[in-house]
Amino acid sequence: MGRGYTIGVAAFAATGSFLFGYDSGVMTDVIASPNFLEFFDTTKTSSIIGAINSTFSGGAALGALMAGLTIDWLGRKNTIQIGAFLALVGAVLQCAAQDLAMILVGRIVAGWAVGVMSMSVPVYQAECAHPKTRGLIVGLAQQMIGVGFIVSTWIGYGSLHAPATNSVQWRFPLAFQGVPAILLFLGLFWMPESPRHLVEKGEYDQALKVLRRLHYDGSNDDWIDREFNEIKVTINAEKEITAPGWLVMFQVPQWRLRLILGTMVQVFTQMTGINVIGYYQNIMYENLGITGHRATLVAGIYNVIGPLANLIFIFLLLDRVGRRKPLLFGAIGITLALICEGALNSQNLDGTRRSFSIGGVFCIFCVSVIFSVSFGPISWVYMSEIMPMQIRGKGNAFATGCGNWMVSTLWSQVSPIALDKLGWKFYFIFVAWNICVTLPTIYFFFKETKQKSLEEIDLLFGDRALGMIDNDLEAKRVEMADSRGDETQVEDINTR
Repeated sequence: MGRGYTIGVAAFAATGSFLFGYDSGVMTDVIASPNFLEFFDTTKTSSIIGAINSTFSGGAALGALMAGLTIDWLGRKNTIQIGAFLALVGAVLQCAAQDLAMILVGRIVAGWAVGVMSMSVPVYQAECAHPKTRGLIVGLAQQMIGVGFIVSTWIGYGSLHAPATNSVQWRFPLAFQGVPAILLFLGLFWMPESPRHLVEKGEYDQALKVLRRLHYDGSNDDWIDREFNEIKVTINAEKEITAPGWLVMFQVPQWRLRLILGTMVQVFTQMTGINVIGYYQNIMYENLGITGHRATLVAGIYNVIGPLANLIFIFLLLDRVGRRKPLLFGAIGITLALICEGALNSQNLDGTRRSFSIGGVFCIFCVSVIFSVSFGPISWVYMSEIMPMQIRGKGNAFATGCGNWMVSTLWSQVSPIALDKLGWKFYFIFVAWNICVTLPTIYFFFKETKQKSLEEIDLLFGDRALGMIDNDLEAKRVEMADSRGDETQVEDINTR
């Protein structure tokens, strides 16, 4: 079946990423609903709104960490399925909310679901992808996040045309989350498991069968055999020597470096300010003098241009230009756009200078476009591909839960207050971080990984791969065997 089948599998799995984007974006229009604000007796810049968004991000952090356990135990596909079921439960709770406590619980459950899927979908995609198209395949996760934002915005925009006395303004957008959740949950019964997970579980025949379905093009039998043997030898070698639990990620130097880089790329993604814009762009537009349905309409246009840029980038450029260069470009470009945004806002405090307001909107749009050709897709690609097999589940869980969602939780809570109190000065927090931390870290420490197999990336980071034994892991295994008094195992290790 080959490339088309792989893209189809990856795109369907990315329905989980669609839910990520939809659930993240839907609150932009919900908090613009007069009925919602009246029903919960709040305002757009209150701590209650911050709590509704931060509980979602907090639930996502917990969900991502939980998925680090289930993704190795139950598999990649089943973990995504669990996330889809939780998303359905969260949708029901939110759309049926009768008080603040109920909607907060619904947002926590929805966040839990998104956390599960935000770390498991890229892992599944990366393990199913061909090395030459892994950027495209995993980049589909970001693409569907963007599509989720688009759909949420336009459903919200349409719902806001209902009378202010009608709760359909906010209940219908929240209820719609259940539709893709049901489709994903049911459809995954027909999707293949990751071939690498099947090898890890010893299901070699099924793993080879899935690998052929994903990559066979009619003439590459030798490549498939080599790829399968490389996966099998590497995973079996890792299983022989890997210590159980989470601590091994921090104890082995090469793995610790890869864990730190995977986590930092998620932190850097949040420090572009992209989720602050996603959650609170209506407030930003009001500060520019754009109010009411006009603000929601501009938000709808904003949510379209990013995915269009992302689509062009992942299909035409990502697997050619690599990872490092776009990340460096993104950090510089977003920093300049935020500087311009802050400067324009500082000269247009009451939002009455129309040309400055247009310029402010343009800068916000620039952030979206630049993000979509840099951190947006690459954060998921780079995180999922640099983790070695034996910590890929837990490593991605840690990187997503701590690097992405915990930082997102912070900004979700404080941003509406900061936008109200600090105004244009708030943008320069992100500017300072990008200049002082993001740019030097990427330049000096990030390695290029384009078109390398996941097993070849082990060698890139100085790890053992293809059955070779890493001295740190080997020493750890001797230590573990010795502590158990297993003389036979110690003798066997020492004779290798």
